[in-house]
Amino acid sequence: MLREEAPSAPPKNIVASGRTNQSIMVQWQPPPEPQLNGVLRGYVLRYRLAGLPGDYQEKNISSPETNYCLLKDLIIWTQYQIQVAAYTGAGLGIYSSPVTEYTLQGVPTAPPQEVEIVAINSTTIQFTWNPPPQQFINGINQGYKLLVWPEQSPEDVTIVTITPDYPSSRHTGSVSGLKKFTWYYGSTLCFTTPGDGPRSPPTLVQTHEDTPGRVRHLSFTEILDTSLRVSWAEPEDKNGIITGYMLWWEVSNVESSREERSLSNSTLQYQLTGLTSTTVYTIQVAALTAAGRGVVTSSTISTGVPPELPGAPSNLVISNISPRTATLRFRPGPDGKTAISRWIVEGQVVKDDGKEEEWKVVYQKDNQPDADTLEIPDLTPFTQYRFRMQQVNIVGSSPMSAPSRLIQTLQAAPDTHPSDLSLLSATQTSLRLIWKPLSESEYNSSPETVGYRLRVSRTDGQGENRTEDVKGTGDTSEGTLEGLNPFTQYQVRIQAFNSIGPGPWSQTIAAHTAESVPSGSPVNVTAEAVSSTKILLTWSALPESQKNGVILGYKVLYSKKDSEGPPSVQVAEGEGSVSLLLGALQKYTVYVLQVLAYTRMGDSPPSNPILLRTKEDVPGPPVRMVFPEVRLSSVRVVWQPPAFPNGILLGYQISYRLDSRDTQRWTTVEVGSNARQFTVTGLSSEQTYVFRLIARTAVGWGAEQEALVVTTERRERPQPPRKLSILQDEVESRQLRIHWVIGGSGSSPLRYFTLQIKELPNGDWKTHTADIPHNVTSWTVDRLKPFTSYKFRMFATNDVGDSVSSKETEAATTLQDVPNEPPVILSVKPTTTTSVLVQWKHPSDNSVNGVLTGYRLYYRELPVNTSTLTEAEVQTTKNNTSALITTKSTFKTVSSASLTEFELTQLKKFRRYQIVMTSYNIIGESPPSNPVEVSVGEAAPSVAPQSIKVSAVSPSTLEVTWDAPPLETQNGLIQGYKIHYWERDKQNQSEKVKVIFVPETRVHLTNLSSYTPYLVTLTAFNTAGDGPPSDPRGARTLPSAPGPPSRLFFSEVTEGSLNVSWEAPLSPNGQLEGYRVIYEPTAAVQGVTKLVTVDVKGGWQRWLKVRDLIKGATYTFSVQAFTVSYGPPIQANITAQPVKGTPGSPMDMSITKTSSALTISWSEGDIGADPLKGYVIEARPSDEGVWDSFIKLSSSSRSVSVPLERLRSGISYEFRVIAVNKYGYGQPSAPSAALAALSDRPFYEEWWFLLVMALVGLILILVLVFALLLHGHSSKYKACGTGKHVSTVEESVTLDNGGFTALELNSRTLNTKNSFLKKNGTRSPPRPSPGGLHYSDEDICNNYNGAVLTESTTLTEKPTEVSESELTDSDYEDEQPKHSFVNHYMSDPTYYNSWKRQPKGLKGIGTSFGYEECATADTEPYYQTVVTQHSTGGAYTPTGQPAHTHVNPNTNPPGSRTPVTGFSSFV
Repeated sequence: MLREEAPSAPPKNIVASGRTNQSIMVQWQPPPEPQLNGVLRGYVLRYRLAGLPGDYQEKNISSPETNYCLLKDLIIWTQYQIQVAAYTGAGLGIYSSPVTEYTLQGVPTAPPQEVEIVAINSTTIQFTWNPPPQQFINGINQGYKLLVWPEQSPEDVTIVTITPDYPSSRHTGSVSGLKKFTWYYGSTLCFTTPGDGPRSPPTLVQTHEDTPGRVRHLSFTEILDTSLRVSWAEPEDKNGIITGYMLWWEVSNVESSREERSLSNSTLQYQLTGLTSTTVYTIQVAALTAAGRGVVTSSTISTGVPPELPGAPSNLVISNISPRTATLRFRPGPDGKTAISRWIVEGQVVKDDGKEEEWKVVYQKDNQPDADTLEIPDLTPFTQYRFRMQQVNIVGSSPMSAPSRLIQTLQAAPDTHPSDLSLLSATQTSLRLIWKPLSESEYNSSPETVGYRLRVSRTDGQGENRTEDVKGTGDTSEGTLEGLNPFTQYQVRIQAFNSIGPGPWSQTIAAHTAESVPSGSPVNVTAEAVSSTKILLTWSALPESQKNGVILGYKVLYSKKDSEGPPSVQVAEGEGSVSLLLGALQKYTVYVLQVLAYTRMGDSPPSNPILLRTKEDVPGPPVRMVFPEVRLSSVRVVWQPPAFPNGILLGYQISYRLDSRDTQRWTTVEVGSNARQFTVTGLSSEQTYVFRLIARTAVGWGAEQEALVVTTERRERPQPPRKLSILQDEVESRQLRIHWVIGGSGSSPLRYFTLQIKELPNGDWKTHTADIPHNVTSWTVDRLKPFTSYKFRMFATNDVGDSVSSKETEAATTLQDVPNEPPVILSVKPTTTTSVLVQWKHPSDNSVNGVLTGYRLYYRELPVNTSTLTEAEVQTTKNNTSALITTKSTFKTVSSASLTEFELTQLKKFRRYQIVMTSYNIIGESPPSNPVEVSVGEAAPSVAPQSIKVSAVSPSTLEVTWDAPPLETQNGLIQGYKIHYWERDKQNQSEKVKVIFVPETRVHLTNLSSYTPYLVTLTAFNTAGDGPPSDPRGARTLPSAPGPPSRLFFSEVTEGSLNVSWEAPLSPNGQLEGYRVIYEPTAAVQGVTKLVTVDVKGGWQRWLKVRDLIKGATYTFSVQAFTVSYGPPIQANITAQPVKGTPGSPMDMSITKTSSALTISWSEGDIGADPLKGYVIEARPSDEGVWDSFIKLSSSSRSVSVPLERLRSGISYEFRVIAVNKYGYGQPSAPSAALAALSDRPFYEEWWFLLVMALVGLILILVLVFALLLHGHSSKYKACGTGKHVSTVEESVTLDNGGFTALELNSRTLNTKNSFLKKNGTRSPPRPSPGGLHYSDEDICNNYNGAVLTESTTLTEKPTEVSESELTDSDYEDEQPKHSFVNHYMSDPTYYNSWKRQPKGLKGIGTSFGYEECATADTEPYYQTVVTQHSTGGAYTPTGQPAHTHVNPNTNPPGSRTPVTGFSSFV
């Protein structure tokens, strides 16, 4: 064996990188194995300052497995020279070539030198300085900061950054914009990338003097004809030391009269004398400092006339409106006999809901006494304003003017950015941020156009800036940036934008994504077969951009090619590990090799696989050697190649001998590598022979396989093994040992055993091992599942074949093992300021490997900078598990396997913790779960907001007020509240969220649906999350005008009537009180356009029967719903004629009258486009009344009988028939002839009544004659026919030829008529004067015979235009007795429509007024009948409901009246 020597080559691939500003990490790989010259014992690392002479410092790494070293306590930002050498037991090898590396930058440790600070003017301070000594900068000098702050306000620091001027040794900079004549402290510092260095000692310096501002409170007193006193106060902005004042006065606009006085600094008033009486003077005052004269303050005054308060401006006009300015024009008020010194403009903001804010001063303008226009600056965009103003003179302020009109400024981009941008949470690839959104007054535009934009960039400057719009509107307060790199420091800013443009960016905040698994795999992976059982792998470290955390080490994955199952793993610990020697490999086997890196979060992707074969070696023994043919003198041996050939097989050697002979006397035969059998002859019979079989590779002969064989022909199958048994103490979790007794061989030696297993309870028998050696009586059964029951059986095999199976063993259960899987952590939520609630999901049942006992929660406090681990943590890291569960971890045990949550308490406030979990049973613990990090210090509030009240403000607004949760339950600083609100019973479809930030405890929820119940819940939130929601509170918004009815349709359309129907509005917005139907022709009919309005009371009725249409005319119908007011209408047009597809007119209509009934018959006409559904029979009074439905038939019958009781006595009717199909009403048939109903003889037509009335009349006449004779009064009577009649206009008693009195009914005496008219909403007509009516004698003396009365009364009425409503008989009859003298006249059809309207300019043409006759027996209550006359502008209501008829008093000239239909002849 060669003597050990020192390594002849240095370590290779040495890499050094600055880790901190005082440490450098050095990594390397071992020297090549041939140059080690012995057993590697360790390394020596030496280092010193680069470029400087001096001794090396050394570090001894005594572990050959460690190939990295962290050099500590180095000088900040200094370059070092580093070398590494390996050593063996024989000594130290040669050092590597030196590598150099800097420690990282630090902050400067010395301030700038020789700092001089001087004021160069009244607003600027200049600095001059030298840089700090280079050795104290500790990095690259990034520049200097000049700091200035007022002597009395040290927190108000002004900072100016100066870029370094490297060629110059003396630097200069200045700070401007300072206050005049003010003491300031000044200091400067140097800064590098890590931060600022110390400040230089502060120097106190004062800015220079400057001219002063204007004097204050200029006023005049003691105003006489020739003198007055001028007073003033010191300037507010002195800007120096006041040395005196200058005073000028002159007659206005006369410069030659100008005089001036210089006054001391203590003089604040002066008496002017020698002035001219009643003359206007201009007086000016200015303050003086050493820098000169200040701003002049001027005013005018008239001598002898004391000034007064000015009057208010008027006629305010706003123009030139922009987002931030508006021009105000006005008429100045009286100036109060002195100049106006100031104009004050106040503004009032009016919110969208009409709420008015307080008046505030928005602009002041001084020293423009003649102004009539002002430009108002600094307005808020997209805001409603109204303005008012006042003017000021030396006496005081005028009253306020009247407010201007309301204006709205234009939209503009937001002026500011959201505030309080902070990191809410971080994942490996995302950052969730929270901010305080803009208030609505800061939107500068419509709320729906407002949004937010995030900009993110890497702190190290790599990569591009990303800008991402946040989903949501102006009240959005959270956003997430996705797709970021893990374990990377980012800078984030936010801005608001609207439809006009973006606002300013906020200040940047730093945010760090969480650690993750490496995103790349190791590169430059190489492998070398060192021997038949060892392979050496080397690789390069991961690039920094792919680490995504602290690399704890590398894992080498290796497996045999084409093998199933997971690969084997070996771990190379430490980030600097870049090689690993794999041992105990199978010989001459192709392995698949991969390398991956891992962090505490998990593994990187593996490298590309490398295929490598271990070196060749001698083979293992051939297997399955049997003798299928045995004769008395020969045998045939059969075999299979070795299970481990360990190389390329070159051949086999077969040796045999008698078992009883010398063990060294073998007969040997060699065969080729492809041979699988060989026949040996020339053997002795009935003898036992020993056969030995070995294989050969290029390395040599391998292990042997021996077997016995007996040269006999008496052979049979063997007996199976007996007494299979399993000892309990040999049972483990994944294996056990089985014992047996060998059975009979069957006169042929046993070759091997086969083991089968069956998994209980429902498994099948499967072969587990098929080549157990024949000479063993026990075997270890592996590859079993923990805590699982099995049964076993075996077979024996000899040269003849397999035995039968043995008896099954008793069930054997493997022991428990540690669980394979941990629980899955679902969430970690802070519950208080020192506790968190951990929730998890159970591991799967098949991974428990036994009975799950419980869980362990490991938690540890993370350092502030989680990007580094301590050296101790790195060195104690053995694998991924110990990286997560370190010596610094604390654990809590959950002893119940059924629990899924646990609260960790007594944590430290404002610290970040890492939490992992394991599951455990009585054997041990599972691997750890994925870690979860959580910040402790603030927890979500534990109680909901209190005293929540919800009230309606308007139809679209609810007001919500609340109190904050109790202080002890807030668990931190509450940032705001989330208001969830939704329509009741529609939470999923309508839920919305509004976010309100503290200190607000009141919010208006706007844009809600009218008259809709809403539910509201509130949650308080802080940086830790949302608290619990409150119980829902509800309120209903106020009602408003409804939406339009949802549908308008027509049915039963005929030439003169139709039924209009509609559906309720989709948005009723309140309790529906009714509808308004308006219809009118689309074009004038005979020069007249009639607009009809009908109010339908009650929200339940959604139809109206209209009967006064003109044939062929097209009408526009509109319907409006009514709640608190009328909503928008829905409109449709319809023509008064049957629609296309309806039936034609029925034919051959006839009526047969009997004593008790009418029989109406007809024949079918054209059925139209669809089969008939029935008929409608309409009736009307024969005196041109309105057609109304009388009978509806749903059958196809062609006749119908109607009892006469359904008709009113004394009225003649006409009938017609209309066919109906699915398209609607068809054309009506021709009207029938008028047919009178039966008339009962009233009592006053009986003979006895006539006789009594005649006698009463005679007695009255005699009494009257007697009275006249007594008084000596005589009168002359005119005879008429057989009777006498006396008539005066105002008398109410007449005599007719019947001998009885007829009572005249007028508006004062006809109660029945009055009630009828009031019921229908029509005023009783006034009694006509004699000038308006003319009666002939014949009219008075017409006979009445009880059946027919011939009417020849004529009436001339002056032309009028009156809106009339015609009334239905059904309403009339409700009030009239069936038999009465009045009813006799009113029910006679010959008395209807005897009033004739004569249009202006036309003679002999009269339009008859229709009367609607309703058949009471067949009236359908569903329809509501409205009958109108052809007039202009009438308003009508359905029958039985009140109406409001507006009559123009000018339409009835004196001496005329408007008659009521049906009463025209009865005066």
